[in-house]
Amino acid sequence: MPAMTSVQADARAHSRRRFQGRDPGEGHRTATPLELLYDLTLVVAFGVAADELAHFVADDHVLAGTAGFVFAAFAASWAWVSYSWFASGYDTDDWLFRLATMVQMVGVIVVALGLQPMFESIDHGDTLDNGVMVAGYVIMRAALVPLWALVARHDPERAPAAHTYIAIIGIAQVGWITLVFVDLPVVTTFLLFLPLIAIEMAGPFIAEGRARTPWHPHHIAERYGLLVIITLGEVILGTVAALNALVHGEAGWTVDAALLAIAGVGLTFGCWWMYFSVPWVEPLVRRPGRFTGFVFGYGHLAIFAPLAAMGGGVHVAAYWLADEAKIGAVGVVLSVVIPFAIFALAFYVVYSVLMHSGDPFHLWLVAATAAVLALAVVLAAAGVGVPVCLLVVMLAPVVTVVGYETLGHRHMADAVRRL
Repeated sequence: MPAMTSVQADARAHSRRRFQGRDPGEGHRTATPLELLYDLTLVVAFGVAADELAHFVADDHVLAGTAGFVFAAFAASWAWVSYSWFASGYDTDDWLFRLATMVQMVGVIVVALGLQPMFESIDHGDTLDNGVMVAGYVIMRAALVPLWALVARHDPERAPAAHTYIAIIGIAQVGWITLVFVDLPVVTTFLLFLPLIAIEMAGPFIAEGRARTPWHPHHIAERYGLLVIITLGEVILGTVAALNALVHGEAGWTVDAALLAIAGVGLTFGCWWMYFSVPWVEPLVRRPGRFTGFVFGYGHLAIFAPLAAMGGGVHVAAYWLADEAKIGAVGVVLSVVIPFAIFALAFYVVYSVLMHSGDPFHLWLVAATAAVLALAVVLAAAGVGVPVCLLVVMLAPVVTVVGYETLGHRHMADAVRRL
């Protein structure tokens, strides 16, 4: 057996390395196995949040379910965003970075464990039971503090940005922890969440204004695409739950079951095709400024959450088909229509801003998409079966897909050239 060279041995070792920043132009930069492992915890968090959303919406406690889901989706998504951008610039893959990632994974799991009591406390309307969830969130966010401290030490040019990140993270976490121990009404607590969320989201904007960290455009675009696929998995899970309600009931396999399977898988596939029709990496490469990075990074928060919520909406259909829902057929259809509408609107807005393009053709596509969604709701109000209505909803992303495949791809190529 040939002896291992020193270069090979060093490549396999994970001893401490300096956080000096990676090359933003590094070739063949892709997501690492560690990042993919970290993403699996997001599957759990989004899955639990979508299940709780479905449960409360099916019981006709829509406001409580929606409020809890939005809070949960922000917590999981924002922690993921913060980790992913840091890793894009400073992933050393040494033992310290690996352990810090494991700590954040533990935080995501703790957040997931705290979701059920948080949702129930919102429904009860007294004080918010967010202790476990906040503990998990603080674990996720605080794990980045020692990493940013090492950046400040090893990368003097970007030390001002690192110090800003540390300060903002610390201030925000003190605020989250304080709200755990203050017994306030649920509504008041949620109102106090708003300035804390504003502080969290202002942190990167302020820090990157002092010194830009070396994120990699191809790596970031891939990471966001992977999380889109993960959130689309929630729609598949919702479809499976709905099919279980039908197939394992007295009727067994029926036309409704077949239509529901087609609708769930078709909606997932249509959203996937719709999202990945856009070359998201192009504006990040061609105009790699703060504006582009923030529009892309923050805009996707309005893409991840509704995609996961669509899975919860399909799960609501499962409750309805099993006669376990207190909400009517129109409400069931709206539980899928509204998340998709938010996703589609965010998709077009983020695309238009990134591409600096106000294409009138997109207005026609948005109008046609809205018409399809409205038709599904009207059919539900007219007494048409939920599976058929969801089959109509499935056609909503098809509008964009067909538009892209016929004319839109030329418009998009022109927009990329103008960049």
